[in-house]
Amino acid sequence: MKKAKLLVEYDFDFTLIGITTTLKSYKLAWELNQALSWRLVKLEDFIVGFKGTSETRFSAHAYQTQHSYIKLLRNKSSQIEAGNFFLAADQARFDYFLAIKGTEQSFAENILSTIRHITSVVFASFIPFDSLKTKDYFIFC
Repeated sequence: MKKAKLLVEYDFDFTLIGITTTLKSYKLAWELNQALSWRLVKLEDFIVGFKGTSETRFSAHAYQTQHSYIKLLRNKSSQIEAGNFFLAADQARFDYFLAIKGTEQSFAENILSTIRHITSVVFASFIPFDSLKTKDYFIFC
C-alpha cells in the first residue's frame, strides 16, 4: 500500500526584526511605544512545547491598527526554572523579535530605523525567513 504525505507550506506574510537589548520586555515595549507612538500591550505568554520538555513560555506584547498587527516576542524563555530555551535558538544573539504584519516594506524599514535610534537598543536587524530554522514557531504571530 502506498503512503501519502501531506506537505504544508505556510505563508509568512510578515516582516521579522530581531532586537538585541538588555531591557526587560515591559521596558522595551514602553520604549517602542514612546519612539513609535504605539500602544503595545501585554498579552498572555506565548507557549511553545519542545521535545523532551514541558511547555515553555515567552513574553509577548501586541499592537493592532486598521492596517497592521505588530507583535513583540521575547526570544529567551521567561521561566527561570525552564533553563535557557530560545524561541529561535539559531538566532540566540537576538533578545526579542518584532513581527510586523500588513505593512509595506518601506514602513518596516522606517520602524527599523527608529528602533536603531533607541539608546537602549544595542542592535536591530531584519531577519530573512530563509535563514531561520525555526520559522514554524512564528506562524501564529
